Amino acid sequence: MKAYIFPGQGAQFSGMGLDLFEASLLAQKYFNKANDILGFSIKDIMFKGSDEALKQTKVTQPAIFLHSVILAKVLGDKFQPEMVAGHSLGEFSALVSARVLSFDDGLKLVSTRALAMQKACELQPSTMAAVLGLEDQIVVETCAEIDGVVVAANFNCPGQLVISGSIPAVEKACELLKEKGAKRALLLPVGGAFHSPLMEPAREELAKAIENTIFNTPICPIYQNVTASAVINPEEIKKNLITQLTAPVRWTQSVQQMIADGATDFIEVGPGNVLQGLVKKIDRNAQTSAAKFE
Repeated sequence: MKAYIFPGQGAQFSGMGLDLFEASLLAQKYFNKANDILGFSIKDIMFKGSDEALKQTKVTQPAIFLHSVILAKVLGDKFQPEMVAGHSLGEFSALVSARVLSFDDGLKLVSTRALAMQKACELQPSTMAAVLGLEDQIVVETCAEIDGVVVAANFNCPGQLVISGSIPAVEKACELLKEKGAKRALLLPVGGAFHSPLMEPAREELAKAIENTIFNTPICPIYQNVTASAVINPEEIKKNLITQLTAPVRWTQSVQQMIADGATDFIEVGPGNVLQGLVKKIDRNAQTSAAKFE
């Protein structure tokens, strides 16, 4: 079975999407539409902007979303998913590609999410750290021992987990985790504590926008970050999407469940190849590839 997977923040690069734009009139239509919806020329930043310009939260999230969603549209009849999943932000790309959300609504929600997350980051200094070489359970239990906000945020693959929270609590967790045998526990260059309770103000803001958006039944099951299980009920999808900002991304568990449910080929749709690498680390027998347009 074919599983299409959609990357999240961090996959952006200068020049992303330009090949799509130059090769397809359909892509041009959607990029131009995106400029109108966002009120600024995101395609110029994607195609010609500096890495610094692409790192702005209001740009990064819509840029990755647009690259993924427009690529899926350009694939046309070749895009025949039997299941989909997206990593964090990538869940919105998956929902549009599986026809739960319209292109316009998906982009508006992603823009709202990016700006709300930026505001939440400014309210309290916070950060994330990558922890390598420890069992998930040890990381979860260590975070629970620490005073202050620090939680397991991204279960990326066995032995690779990201923690998230206030700066002092994350720093303390890194020290403890190294003592417990982590190969590495290093702070990431991010602006805030994504997928932690510190994102609550952003969750509330995004929840209002999601509640006012039409969600349709997907064309195939979507494996959501919050549950790591197949969902097709639009109301359930909506509820999980609202919870996602303050809950962990269960990517390891999602991929394991997709494989248990019959996934054999994982096709990454969007910039980069990060998810293909994670899938291989979760199950080295899984077939991975990047979506390509003719």
